[in-house]
Amino acid sequence: MRIEQLGSGEPAVAVVAAVHGDEPCGVRAIERLLDDDPDVERPVKFVVANERALDRGVRYVDVDMNRSYPGDETSDRHEERLASDLRAELAGTTALSIHSTRSYADPFGATAGLTDADRRVFERLGLEYAVDVGGVSDRHLAQLPNYVEIEAGLQGTDAAARNAYDLTRRFLRATGVVPGTPERRDTSYVTIYETVPKRADATYSITARNFRAVEPDEEFARRDGTPIRATEAFVPVLMSSTGYEDILGFKSAVVD
Repeated sequence: MRIEQLGSGEPAVAVVAAVHGDEPCGVRAIERLLDDDPDVERPVKFVVANERALDRGVRYVDVDMNRSYPGDETSDRHEERLASDLRAELAGTTALSIHSTRSYADPFGATAGLTDADRRVFERLGLEYAVDVGGVSDRHLAQLPNYVEIEAGLQGTDAAARNAYDLTRRFLRATGVVPGTPERRDTSYVTIYETVPKRADATYSITARNFRAVEPDEEFARRDGTPIRATEAFVPVLMSSTGYEDILGFKSAVVD
């Protein structure tokens, strides 16, 4: 885990990249910001989390770090030890973690257990959508206090790196690290409640659009060319034929 800092003193703000080693957009954003060397009004730390997976260009070495909360410093699994280290490193900070997806080109936010503080951050980031992922796993790193995630765009693209940089800049304005008034936007919120499984022996395509509601009996995907229809209304999130090994994505419901 690599730590960089701007400003003197103990930071109460942090930006995290490379929880997944195959999502380099956050690292590119951090390196660009460090090259900018902006004047800061309060200190901030930048954390490149899973350097080993990043160097190998893989999502993880042993287990998914983003499903390893709270971590275990005695584990023989690299990411479980690293999750424990990250939890300690971020204690007492407000943190932004940068990710990317294979399912959705535009940035959106994620957290576990949506709070008013999370809402303020997402709205100051100017995000159209944010997701409460608490229904996915109680081991999700988003369980960390004062910690939110952004999905900056499609994995491996220059656009995701640009989005990650712009959103990090907005986050630093929103937390008073750099001067400026962040633009606000009304954000729409959904909460995940169920996974959509897929079979290893089948070929899938997604016909629904993420964050666009699917109605009962509406087709939202195809398996070997045969339509898969909704048995209930839901909002698709992270739906992709290639994003996960064993699921197509998630069903979510709108949060008021």
